[in-house]
Amino acid sequence: MFSLILVLCFVGSFNAQVKYETFESQRLGQTRELKIQLPRSYSASDSKKYPLFVVLDGDYMFEAVAGNVDYYTYWEDMPEAIVVGINQYDKRYDDCLYSEQNSLPFETGSLFFEFIGAELLPYIEKKYKASNFRVAVGHGETANFINYYLLKSDPIFKGYISISPELAPKMIDYLPVSLGKTQTKTFYYLANTNNDAPTVKQMSDALNVDISALNNKNLFYTFNNFEKPSHYSVPTHAIPNAIESIFKVFQPISKEEYNNVILKLDGSPVDYLEEKYKTIYELFGIKKPILVNDFKAIAASIEKTERYEYYEALSKIARDEYPKTMLSNYYQARAYEEAGDTKKAMRAYQSAFSQEEIAGLTKDLMLQKSDAIKADFGY
Repeated sequence: MFSLILVLCFVGSFNAQVKYETFESQRLGQTRELKIQLPRSYSASDSKKYPLFVVLDGDYMFEAVAGNVDYYTYWEDMPEAIVVGINQYDKRYDDCLYSEQNSLPFETGSLFFEFIGAELLPYIEKKYKASNFRVAVGHGETANFINYYLLKSDPIFKGYISISPELAPKMIDYLPVSLGKTQTKTFYYLANTNNDAPTVKQMSDALNVDISALNNKNLFYTFNNFEKPSHYSVPTHAIPNAIESIFKVFQPISKEEYNNVILKLDGSPVDYLEEKYKTIYELFGIKKPILVNDFKAIAASIEKTERYEYYEALSKIARDEYPKTMLSNYYQARAYEEAGDTKKAMRAYQSAFSQEEIAGLTKDLMLQKSDAIKADFGY
């Protein structure tokens, strides 16, 4: 499994646009090396913007993140994204330096904190088409460091991937308070492994207990404990899970979501569908067409729960999304049929016959439905 993940990471990265740059930082008084992966379809000539991953420890973490991002975007399980890795080499200790008194960034750590927020992000957003949906990724010491951005009143990142963090002593107190108060949608992923150093394992386990106890509708939290990986191999296991967690709303409705969420809704499953795509737009700035798979999932839930009155609303959405297909007329016909208006149902099936087939809806099926009503009611 481990070797398969590595293959996927590196094969994926060959197909995206990878660049290497140097950045002169006035705050650090140093030149920093950057690795930048642009999406496969990236073009400077359109207005499209992309989520941004900022990867600390880019000298070894960049390829793992970039490969997974490219792989998941290929299968449309997340939006295309820009990945920026910051190489830290022998500067990692200085970059992550914090005060022993308050556990906050100190001296060179404060400068590195400002470098990312005040220099690097403005540079990337000016040169490349990055959106304001940003994800910070760290491992070990840098996994602790990315948490400092959450302690600000208006965090610059909306997603955090913290893998086996070597937490500053007071971070275990600071972080749950900040996450508990967040007023905007915040995605936090935490992982550790049984083979971490005892202090790393114990503190990250304790942090998980505290975050799990929070009740904040704006916090989307996932924790994974891995049994076998080492401290150094765990990022290759954690990163795919983190991406799936953060971009879950972007993905097609899954069997789990269907069974555990949609079938148990008190309200309209059609409202749920609309809210899902509204959230995608609000988070990522992407007007994503509603997938045919998701229409089928909502229709299946209507049939299973026998709440046929929702077919009317589903028909209206289908008319907007797939106007040349049978989808809208079929859903309208089902609404009429279950309401007992069989003549209108027959006509809706007949109207669908002249439209494009889609999602298992065929001309033969429309004809069968129409003929069955004729035979039953003698129209």
